[in-house]
This record gives sequence, C-alpha cells and structure tokens, in this order.
Amino acid sequence: MKLARLAQNLWRSSSFYGRQTCHNLIFSKPISIPSRTPQEKSLYKRISPIGDPYVSIVPVLNQWVEEGNNVGKEELRSIIQQLRHYKRYNHALEVAAWMCNKRFIPPSQNDVAIHLNLIYKVYGLKQAEEYFANAPKTLKGYAVYSALVECYAYEKSVEKAEALLEQIKGVGMPRMPNFYNNMMKLYYLTRNYEKLDDVMHEMQVRGVSFDKYTYGIRLRAYADASDDAGIDKIVAMVESNTPANMDGIFLVVAAEGYLKVGQEAKAVKMLQNLEGLLKKGRRNSHAFDSLIRMYGEIGMKDKLYGIWNLYKTKGKIYNNGYRGMLASLMKCDDVGGAKRIFEEWESTKLTSDIRIPNMLVNAYARKGLLEEAEIIIKKASAKGIEPLASTWSYIAEGYLRRGDIKQTAEAIRKAILVCTPNGRLKKETLVTFLEYLEVMGNRKGAEELIGTMAKDIFSADAHEKVTSLLEDVKQQSSRLGLNKKRCFEKELTSP
Repeated sequence: MKLARLAQNLWRSSSFYGRQTCHNLIFSKPISIPSRTPQEKSLYKRISPIGDPYVSIVPVLNQWVEEGNNVGKEELRSIIQQLRHYKRYNHALEVAAWMCNKRFIPPSQNDVAIHLNLIYKVYGLKQAEEYFANAPKTLKGYAVYSALVECYAYEKSVEKAEALLEQIKGVGMPRMPNFYNNMMKLYYLTRNYEKLDDVMHEMQVRGVSFDKYTYGIRLRAYADASDDAGIDKIVAMVESNTPANMDGIFLVVAAEGYLKVGQEAKAVKMLQNLEGLLKKGRRNSHAFDSLIRMYGEIGMKDKLYGIWNLYKTKGKIYNNGYRGMLASLMKCDDVGGAKRIFEEWESTKLTSDIRIPNMLVNAYARKGLLEEAEIIIKKASAKGIEPLASTWSYIAEGYLRRGDIKQTAEAIRKAILVCTPNGRLKKETLVTFLEYLEVMGNRKGAEELIGTMAKDIFSADAHEKVTSLLEDVKQQSSRLGLNKKRCFEKELTSP
C-alpha cells in the first residue's frame, strides 16, 4: 500500500514527461544488467533480450551512456518504433520518458502523440486523457488529437470522440488522413458502418486524399458485412485511382477480406500480387508473415516453402517468422515439415522462445507421437527453456487419447505445478479426463486425483462440471480452505 501511495504521489507531483518513468521504476522487477559484449553494437540489441515487461530497461539505458556510447533522438525514436511493433509497450514508454528526462531531447508533436498512445496501452484511458489535458498547447497538434481519437476508438467511446471532433472543427480540420482514419476505426469497431461513407465523403469535400488505411478500414467493413461487391469496389478504386496504395499492407487486408467472404480465388490473386512486390522489393517481415499465415489457412503447402525460401534470401528470420511457418505447416498437417523448420530454428542463435518447441509438442501429441514430444521438452529444458502449462496439457491430451490414465494424470500434475497466474491450463483436458474416469467407473480415482493435485492449486467448486462430478470433493475442499490459483480459476470459469 505504501508503494502504491508513493506511486500516486509521484504521478501527481512529477514533471509532465517524468511520471511514467517513476511509476515503472517503482513497480518493476530488479534487473541484472548484462555485461558488454563485442556483438552489442547497438543499444536496441542490448535492450531486445529483456522480454519481461515488468523488468525495467532504464538501468540498461543509463549504463549505455555511462560506457561512453552515443545515442541520439532518431535512434531512440527507432527503438520506440521497434518496441511498439513487438507490443513491448512498457519498455517503449520507458524509452520515451528517458529520452525527455535523461537526454533532455525536446519532444515533437509526433513524440507526444506516440507517448499518449503508449500511456493508453500501459495505463489506460484515464491516464491518457490526463496526459492530453496537461500537454502544452504548443505541442498539442493534430497528431496528438488523432492519437486521443484512436484511444477512444479502442474504447468504443463514440460520444467522447465526436465531442473531440467538434473541438477540432473550431480550430480548423486537418488536411492529413490520420485523424479521419481514426474516426473510421471508431465507427468500424462500433459497427456504425454507414458513418464510414460519411467520413470518406467529408474527406473528399475537404480535399483530403484517401490512403491505404482509409481503403483498408472500408474494405474490412464490407468483409464483415459479407459484401463481395463492396470489396471489389474498394479494390477497383485503389487500382484505378491510387495504385501506389496497392502495397503490402493493402494487399494483405484485401486477401483477408476475400477469404472472409469465401472468395478464395480472389484472395489468392491478391497474395500473388503481394509475392510479386516482395520479390522485387525490400524485406517486409509483416508481409511475409501474412503470406505464410494465409497460404496456411488456404492449405497451399507448396506455396509455403516457396515463400519461406524467398523470405530467407531477404535477411535473417526471427522467432515470430518461425512461429508463423510452424503454425501454417500444422494447419496443412505437415508434421514432417514442421520438424524440419524446428530443427532449422534450433540451429540459429535466436533468443529462446518456449512457444516454438511448444508448437511441435502440440503437433506430435495430436499425432500420438508422445515419446517424440517428450524428447522435445527434455531438449528444451536442457537449454533452460522451461515448459508451460499448455505444454503439459498437450501431453495430457495425447495420453488421454491413448487411454493411459497414469501418464495423463502425471502430465496434468506437471501442468498445474508450472501454471503461472497468467498461464493457460486447458480446462477441456481436465474435464475430459474426469469424465473419462467417471465413465470408466473410477469415480474414486477422480476424487483421489483431485485430492492429490488440489492442495494449494484450486478449489473443486471452480467449475460447474467439476462440482457435478465431485460433490463430496467440493465439501472437502471447502473445509480445507484450498487456495484458488488465478490461472486455474480463469480457465475453468471462462465461457
């Protein structure tokens, strides 16, 4: 409680650009600052391995400067952009605050807009509105207004966004499309599709050009409404009026839209156009990852390998790319191919990511190749990559399909033991197992299992299906006052 009050006081009393840093430092985990290595030629490479959002990167930033390294505003802005791309909003916000507080770099209007967006992502709308209200008028340009409208869009707060729109009209509407796109995003998320055309009409009246995001939002709305003709209309508009907008981002949106309405041939045409751009252009990880994902959804396995080989010619592929390729191969039921890609990943020197071996464990378990799956787990553990609750849930499902009750129980026990507050223990696995035991006439075995695993793990009244199966265990759990782990409660009570 003292720390919480201290954080609140610092928020109120600290300078405009320093509040987030104070809050993060108070609530962050301690960090062991990595030693300097010859490979660390950039600040981002030193920050990148710190994946835990609750570990502050401020000590790393400070150390970088103390070692005599230079860091300018453009490099810091680039780092913020990369961290945002990977959804590391806490760390991006720390860099943004450090840039102003420690490097004394005057923020631009765009910096303030990004800072506002990050505050919303990390702390929520109330703090973002407070930040906006306290921003100096000289820095409160259209980009900042647009960022706040985007916050309202995610909150689906039409009334607040439209009130802000009226404020802006009083000082003159912007000539750039960003603000209008955020209003369109709001209407899209609230399913006010008829207002999308109103915004686009206003843009035309005011001489504001549509961009790929304007077209993309309208196209997604047509897809949601299963309006094939509407999608065709937007694609035709882009092709004839502004072909420059027919880039990777728009082609991905168009392909997704066509897939959504069942127009697979038209989706494939968009993907082929995207392939052509990627062959001629520079590396675009998002476009490659999207191609691999959608070809996997369509089931075009041969295309996957062609795109993967092209991807590798454009530079290093990171963990996100490997996860996408493995997911698509699994959709195509290509376990052998998934194994080869996994072995390729093992040969790289990428940061350890349990999600990658976890995907192969899932594939093996579904095929009944449980011994191979457990070998993957052992190899990962030997490298310090510890399995998740979901890892053992996959193993449990596999053994349950075999009818191996002993191994299923052991896998479930391991899943519960490693389940963190934010972990995922599949409720279906446990419920199916308990029902299986009851059908096999082993109700006592189910009760003994719950009694063995429940201590300090979960209360048997956590789920309706469990209570109906084990009424007497519920009473026992109540008497013992067993703790409810958030991870298990969340899974068993979710719809």
